[in-house]
Amino acid sequence: MSPKTPRLERERRATAQRALSVRIVKKLQAEGCEAVWAGGCVRDHLLGRRPHDYDVATSAHPDRIQELFPRTLEVGKAFGVVIVVEKSVQVEVATFRGESGYRDGRRPTKVYYSDAREDAKRRDFTINGIFEDPVKRRVLDFVGGRKDLRARRIRAIGDPIQRFREDHLRLLRAVRLATTLDFKIEPKTWAALKKLAPLIRRISAERIRDELDKILTSSRAPRGLQLLSDSGLLKAVLPEVAAMQGVEHSPDYHPEGDVWVHTGLVLSKLPANKLSKNLAWAALLHDVGKPRTQEKKKVQGEWRWRFPAHAEVGAKIAAKMLARLKWPRAEAEQVSDMVRNHMTFKDVQAMRVSTLKRLMARPTFADELQLHRADCLGSHGMLDNYRFLLRRGRELGREEIRPKPLARGQDVMALGVPEGPEVGRLLRALEEKQLEGELRTREEALKWLQEQVAGSRK
Repeated sequence: MSPKTPRLERERRATAQRALSVRIVKKLQAEGCEAVWAGGCVRDHLLGRRPHDYDVATSAHPDRIQELFPRTLEVGKAFGVVIVVEKSVQVEVATFRGESGYRDGRRPTKVYYSDAREDAKRRDFTINGIFEDPVKRRVLDFVGGRKDLRARRIRAIGDPIQRFREDHLRLLRAVRLATTLDFKIEPKTWAALKKLAPLIRRISAERIRDELDKILTSSRAPRGLQLLSDSGLLKAVLPEVAAMQGVEHSPDYHPEGDVWVHTGLVLSKLPANKLSKNLAWAALLHDVGKPRTQEKKKVQGEWRWRFPAHAEVGAKIAAKMLARLKWPRAEAEQVSDMVRNHMTFKDVQAMRVSTLKRLMARPTFADELQLHRADCLGSHGMLDNYRFLLRRGRELGREEIRPKPLARGQDVMALGVPEGPEVGRLLRALEEKQLEGELRTREEALKWLQEQVAGSRK
């Protein structure tokens, strides 16, 4: 699949959703209802950014929405939200509402229908409380959101303490928006965020994970990480990462400073385009084992900090953290494996060909190579091994790195070897010979196997 395909698919989906949202607004208005775009799509549109999703807010009640549109989903009808479906495209249509009685720090216990002004005032931040009529091309701003957009400012609507107590996820969302939009957080909103940061622990792991994903895959991830730390959110949701602060490095390979500073620099050196979530998290966690393994050792008469087995320890920590955040198991294993293997790159130029090929054949190798590059640029700056791997990759080619097996288990058993461990041992030895370039054809492989089997019977 082309790397451009996911991006093009997202653009196609956004275009189709925009068109459907406009048709929904037109139909609702034709029926005498007020209807507008709401939330992040308005913010992004006013900023000149392409919205990823389009939401509609209306004076029409859910039953009326369902009467007007033949295909709907009732996923949030109790909160006045109906999903309008057309072919494979979905648009959320919400009735203007007010809310009260937030008991669990996430959802209101009471919802009542209202008008556009009151609906705007129940939202989180002023830049998300703006409405836009895409038919009449006018903006409705009851909360000063356009002024804050111009000032590049995140400001809670009304009392920030109340806004954060209503929905604790807003604590993380403020940092995510400040990171991805490169906005500052208004002082009163920031003070409230810092005061209430521990409340984030009441939010589900999945919700926390999703917000952290957006922060870490942003091109401004280091700033987001620092905001998480300064606000107290980092210690609440990722205490293992917060523990890296103040953990000293020796200046021989790490002139940049402590483990925390190094981690921020590594994040800043990741590729801005096509940054995978797994790579971003591996960069964040690649040295997470250092606080637990730090020791001072005398090397050639000088005291230096060393971190024995920090990669293995870090992989175990990463696995536990990602499990806590409810990551899919396969993805979590990939990230923890990347943490475990990141130190192997320092030895690539001394590796046997077979070992090198196995490294380059790993399914996560492309991300691991980018992690190694960022790790070097975030410390000593030497890219010898990175350039060596690029060159060897070009020289070897895909077929050399991931060659098809020259023989299989049935070939070994056809020589009289019973099914069992010996078959596996011979196949592994054969693979080693193949990767080293000593065996290149099936005929050579079968002859070698015959010799091994015959020799073992003497």
